[in-house]
Amino acid sequence: MSNVMRQKMADSIRFLAADMVQSANSGHPGAPMGLADIAVVLSEHLNHNPKNPNWLNRDRLVFSGGHATGLIYSLYYLWGYGLEIEDLKNFRQLDSKTPGHPECGHTEGIEITTGPLGQGVANAVGFAMASKFVGAQVNSDTAALINHNVYCLCGDGDLEEGISYEAASIAGHNKLDNLILIYDSNRITIEGSTDLSISENIRGRFESQGWDVLECDGHNFDEIDASITTAKTNKKPTIIIANTIIAKGAGSLEGSHHSHGAPLGEEIITEAKAKAGFDPEKKFFVDEDVMARFRCAIEEGDLLEREWIHSQNTLPLMEQNEALAALQNPDFSRIQWPVFEKAEATRGTNGKVMNAIARAIPSFLGGSADLSPSNKTNLNDMGVFPKGRNIYFGIREHAMASIVNAMGLYGPLLPFSATFFVFSDYLKPAARIAALSGIQNFYIWTHDSIGVGEDGPTHQPIEHLSQFRALPNFYVWRPADGAENIEAWKTALEMKKSPSAFVCSRQNLAVLPDAVFGTAAQGGYLVASDENAVITFMASGSEVALALKLKETLNGMDVPVNVVSVPCYDLFIEQDEAYINSIIKEGTKKVAIEAARGLEWYKLADIVIAMDSFGASAPAGQLFEKFGFSVDAILGKIK
Repeated sequence: MSNVMRQKMADSIRFLAADMVQSANSGHPGAPMGLADIAVVLSEHLNHNPKNPNWLNRDRLVFSGGHATGLIYSLYYLWGYGLEIEDLKNFRQLDSKTPGHPECGHTEGIEITTGPLGQGVANAVGFAMASKFVGAQVNSDTAALINHNVYCLCGDGDLEEGISYEAASIAGHNKLDNLILIYDSNRITIEGSTDLSISENIRGRFESQGWDVLECDGHNFDEIDASITTAKTNKKPTIIIANTIIAKGAGSLEGSHHSHGAPLGEEIITEAKAKAGFDPEKKFFVDEDVMARFRCAIEEGDLLEREWIHSQNTLPLMEQNEALAALQNPDFSRIQWPVFEKAEATRGTNGKVMNAIARAIPSFLGGSADLSPSNKTNLNDMGVFPKGRNIYFGIREHAMASIVNAMGLYGPLLPFSATFFVFSDYLKPAARIAALSGIQNFYIWTHDSIGVGEDGPTHQPIEHLSQFRALPNFYVWRPADGAENIEAWKTALEMKKSPSAFVCSRQNLAVLPDAVFGTAAQGGYLVASDENAVITFMASGSEVALALKLKETLNGMDVPVNVVSVPCYDLFIEQDEAYINSIIKEGTKKVAIEAARGLEWYKLADIVIAMDSFGASAPAGQLFEKFGFSVDAILGKIK
């Protein structure tokens, strides 16, 4: 394609983005205008199919700088993903297809929700890791079913976030040669020049992390093309440092930090269009020759997918196709669930459940942030990524969770991540995106309370249960024994549009009696009951056994008591009123017991026995006594 045509295509993107932001009186014109030239060349390299955005072997494109939606929506409109000019005109408006930041599942073609800076870099690493794993299962020496690339556009802000260091490190370590990071190096932040806040050697940083580094003029089409072409053949992950000018083509605001997050103004847009040879009176305009070239993506992508499908039918790929089908169609009925008959920590029972799942479900994989012996998450005899299913994430919690988000969206995978519960703080932003986007993945969080013991308050989660229970579309399970562990996993595996967390104990927990009424799959159930009960104890995890001891003591005083186990508070409060009232009897004094902050329990309870301080360093038994989680202390509070 001639560079004259490329320039016209790039300017069309620029002015679509500028018009969108101006019409909305809100948004970010600078990055889209600076990246337009790169976007045009990238369009020539990207293998994708607008007719089928879910084609498994498509290239993945991640916009880590999610604020550049003027560029993103312009591209998806031009490529033919179903957006119309009216959608661009409704940019950032209520119920539009074009929200302020890209949302997976909301706008066709968007691979993953981005916006919080840096996460997209880790998401791209996740897509690349997912493709390497699936490829290792289904490719042969002579034919590859999975051989696509992953592209990520990022900016200075993404690379300043700590998560990008974590993600780049693990990408280099795993030699993800299918990953291409294009760095929009415009040297501008909201506050001004990047000289105000960053002076590191980006080339040296990525080279030290095991990447190939290329550099180009981000407005020279031939240099951009040569860089992408080289990156596609490299044997390491590649970063292309593209030196750009923010708001390229925007007259007096070109190169200015004032173009980052505010409309350019009608006068500047009019002058810019006239200078580029566009009709300044026309808004949201794309010439026919420009549209025709971008819309080639539809037929080219459809042909690529049909050739891919044809190759599956003609190449000797019987075993590979069977392996792919097994990944894509997990049969949960094949899981042989373990039986638990003695006291055991729920981190241990959870590990056995996970291994049972892994033996039956080839798409189940994941790893821990350097804690698998403590989290009990090692998948025995399952090998190491990429051929095997144990991923060694290292101590990179935030990147780990964002990587797993992308793996969950990749297609045929059921991924998990693991760490101590208190360190869920490090990955909360990624967990939030998982809930917001409806990504099915699984968080294993062990060492769930002051029961951690001697490691002390820095390692004892207090507010964490309340925090994650407050997160919409996020299901927190705190099982009281192995049987509840199993029911938690059975339920979570069927929740296709929600993440689930398993919060497990370090200390041994006794096996509970069979349910009197209801099931753990409903979030809460009656585990012990008396006729004409006057008190209902509610608890989760290790405190359920304490509630049963309280019942035994009170029964000795001729006080009838009910005990309710609530392994998943989120799911329980979603049940209908009739079910909740059948579990928590009206007319009884309702007491919730949990070795955590416990504020959410006031929705159900009259009295909440919980933590109102941080923990301490001592053996677990002494800590439960000190902080009032004993029969005598609780009886004293409720009498």
